[in-house]
Amino acid sequence: MTNTPSGVLLDIHTSALAGMGSMPRHFERWAALAADESYPDADLSEELFRSRLISGDDTLVSLWDRQLTAWDFAENPSWAAGSPARTDERRAVVYERLRFGSELCKTLDECVPVAKVPGTTVVTRKFTPWYTPERAAARSFYWSAYEQKLRDKGWPEAAIASLDQASRSVVERLTDPEQPAARQSKGLVVGYVQSGKTANFTGVAAKAIDAGYRLVIVLGGTLNLLRAQTQRRLDMELIGQENILRGADPSDVDSLVGVDYVGDDEGWPDFVRHGGRPSALGAFDIERLTTRDNDYKSLAQGIRALEFEKRVPTRPLHDSANLHHAAARILVVKKNKAVLTKLVKDLKQIHGILGELPTLIIDDESDQASVNTSDPKKWERGSTERTAINGLISKLLELLPRAQYVGYTATPFANVFIDPGDDMDIFPSNFLISLPRPVGYMGVQDFHDLDSPIPAEERTYANSQERAHVRGIYDSTGDRLQEAMDAFVLSGALKLYRADHGVTSGAFRHHTMLVHESLRQDDHADLALRINSMWHQAGYSSTSGHARLAALWEADFAPVSAARGNDLPSPSSYDDLRPYVHSARQRIGSGGQPVIVVNGDTDRYFAQLDLDFDRTPHVWKILVGGTKLSRGFTVEGLTVTYYRRTTQQADTLMQMGRWFGFRPGYRDLVRLYIGREEPFSRDKSVDLYEAYEAVCRDEETFREQLAQYSVMVDGEPQVTPVQIPPLVAQHLPWLKPSARNKMFNAELVEIRSPGRPIEPASYPMNSTVIKRNAERWRALLQALDATPVSFSNPPDNSSTLTRTFTALTGTVTHAELVGVLSQLEWERPRYFDPHLTYLRQLDGTLARVDDWLLISPRLASENRIDASIFGSVPLSLVRRSIQAGKSSFGRIASVEHRTAAQRLINQAATGSGTGIGSRTGIVLVYPVVEGSSPDSVRAVVRNGVADPSKVVMAFTLIPPKSATSTDHRLVRFRAKDKRYGDDATIPAS
Repeated sequence: MTNTPSGVLLDIHTSALAGMGSMPRHFERWAALAADESYPDADLSEELFRSRLISGDDTLVSLWDRQLTAWDFAENPSWAAGSPARTDERRAVVYERLRFGSELCKTLDECVPVAKVPGTTVVTRKFTPWYTPERAAARSFYWSAYEQKLRDKGWPEAAIASLDQASRSVVERLTDPEQPAARQSKGLVVGYVQSGKTANFTGVAAKAIDAGYRLVIVLGGTLNLLRAQTQRRLDMELIGQENILRGADPSDVDSLVGVDYVGDDEGWPDFVRHGGRPSALGAFDIERLTTRDNDYKSLAQGIRALEFEKRVPTRPLHDSANLHHAAARILVVKKNKAVLTKLVKDLKQIHGILGELPTLIIDDESDQASVNTSDPKKWERGSTERTAINGLISKLLELLPRAQYVGYTATPFANVFIDPGDDMDIFPSNFLISLPRPVGYMGVQDFHDLDSPIPAEERTYANSQERAHVRGIYDSTGDRLQEAMDAFVLSGALKLYRADHGVTSGAFRHHTMLVHESLRQDDHADLALRINSMWHQAGYSSTSGHARLAALWEADFAPVSAARGNDLPSPSSYDDLRPYVHSARQRIGSGGQPVIVVNGDTDRYFAQLDLDFDRTPHVWKILVGGTKLSRGFTVEGLTVTYYRRTTQQADTLMQMGRWFGFRPGYRDLVRLYIGREEPFSRDKSVDLYEAYEAVCRDEETFREQLAQYSVMVDGEPQVTPVQIPPLVAQHLPWLKPSARNKMFNAELVEIRSPGRPIEPASYPMNSTVIKRNAERWRALLQALDATPVSFSNPPDNSSTLTRTFTALTGTVTHAELVGVLSQLEWERPRYFDPHLTYLRQLDGTLARVDDWLLISPRLASENRIDASIFGSVPLSLVRRSIQAGKSSFGRIASVEHRTAAQRLINQAATGSGTGIGSRTGIVLVYPVVEGSSPDSVRAVVRNGVADPSKVVMAFTLIPPKSATSTDHRLVRFRAKDKRYGDDATIPAS
């Protein structure tokens, strides 16, 4: 092995990989070609390559990290032999094409593991491909700069590749900016609350501008505080210093008049640098029509700032001869009537070129203010009346025939239920994209034990998200506000301790606590006064104060950090932490005010708060507020949340989840104090934690459905955007279309679920109907044998132990089961019809199912209440609760029961099991009693017999995997009124 310098090897590898283009090729040949002229004696052996990787050559590892990740993420490339993206199979194909030996492959896998993250889910109409990899690579000035900026910020290659893929999925569904015919495209991108949607639309803007879009309008919030956050982000990561300075000399104060950031923003050195004016580097400039401090204003001397020079005057602006030499314009504007009215007015003045101008409208938080909420019943006949912002967005779309509209939100249902038949509205008629959950994001799965198989009494800080992060507020606990404030001080001290012991302090720049109890501003003032008084009486420098903090440290933070943050420095005792408590207290109480009330309605109000996370060096405060803290506004450094506000709106509830987000270096310190028994009406209380879980389950179900049905069948989409509303309505009955004088023309008629659980939720509430349904189950229940059968689940990710349960079992024919299911009544008529349509065809029409194994699980003996139903053998009654604000149960089947059933189905499909045949399905049967305690169950049993009017016969079906057709289609729609053809809506009459 010769001593080839690292720099030489890096040059050779860089040139070889660049020469390959977009596909992996025989690496040894390309490396030899790259070395031939400059480094003919270089050692190109795999042995040297491997040794440099093992020794930790960061630049070489980084190069291969970038390249392998790009190949891993490539969607359906011709060279991949059908291997799925982001899998071991794809990586194996890459290595085979590179012709690497097994030892080198093993080392590369250790240095660059396959990022097995979910991809972007896309529901789309068919579109004409134009944004090819070659075209994207040919013009990528701003995307390349943004990509490098993300790298400089420390983004891992997998995260950058995921953003690249997601942003490409959006841009390729916009209209080709160079095409002669004007056409609009409308779409919706669904992310998670505080999950980095801005990063995605910055990437979309970069790629769209590179491709030829020359006017970008970003609708950013309803307050300048929110708009300025978005403006600064785009200025820093996309537009860059040279476009902001526009030739001004940063060292010449006189030339900087009107230039923002320079001299008053400590982040200015971190703004993207292009190395010169882009127009001088063969690209084009970006001109800002808004700045950090100034929203759009009517421009002096008409609209000269929006006039576009044409290199070839006889050709339209969208012709490539003109388009790629013209500067782009970007505006970040509030969703404000006055501001948007000025923009519409100015655009009208240059109407001559508007038909030639490729425009991109990005609507951040698109379900806020943008949706038309006017009552159709009050419209004049034949007209559509719009709310102010919706009307102005529609006007922009009317004025700009080449405008593309892309909405961004974490709560998509309001947008999905916009009238798709209104061509001037913002229904995402062309595409709906669901972004994957980002790596490092703390979301609902990090605060809730969703479907955890671990019994409540066995949950610990290590295996339970709720135990680790959630602190319930009950009548019996008192309000726990002092404890929450102590947790805020303690977590701040721990951040300072970690910063002093080698953890990068950037994530600890801001440290905040959010208190959200009420919508009313008077309540905020009272609460802030109370917290301020509590702060000054807390005695954080006294013996009693330290004793209180030490107790909280010992009981809460020390064990949670030991279980969740064992890779982070942690004090061995409270005495080691005590000096940092003093520093944290000083930061929080600086200026004599630990509390900031955030509830104003004006920009002037927010300007005086000094709550600018970008320009303020350290914001260590307790924030008290309501709606203004619940949407769009990013609360940096949020560590402790105290939440007790009730609402009946699911999307409002979801947007209030400010505790979701990225918490690098302090995930284990995050605490949520949340009301579990909050007054909701005169005689009712609500568990806010459970309410959140119910809403989040609905959102996850929606995302799962999108992923399931987004798979193309024979090159055709199974679901198009206009068919999404009835799909969602099936699961969220309280959501209605906004246009009440219309109905959706798409009707969901069949859902096929081969090898997948079917778990209904809309069981009847009326006792008479409940009894009728129970009687219909009588014949099937007679098939259950009285002798229990044991089922077991082997150790897996959820537990290192084998878990067992017993159940009564029996077998019924397919015809017997379908006969019973066909008679059942539901809270919502025809609710189960799409599933029944599928099940009825399993008589050999679509596929054949011979029989079904009934499994009636028995609860643990100490909790079990058995009773007979219409003469059946005694069955274990199950207690379940109705979801908050709904007329349906949450999940019925236990995770352990469903896991065992699914394993039987999977084994039958592969022939590896002996439990059931390949044409046998499984039915998990649960006699359910609605209630909040075991007493609720006991109350329905007398002398070992259950009152059938109070027992809901609930079930989960899992058809065999063979129960499918050759085309593998999973969902089917039909038009309710064929006279309207492909129309999205029809008159409700």
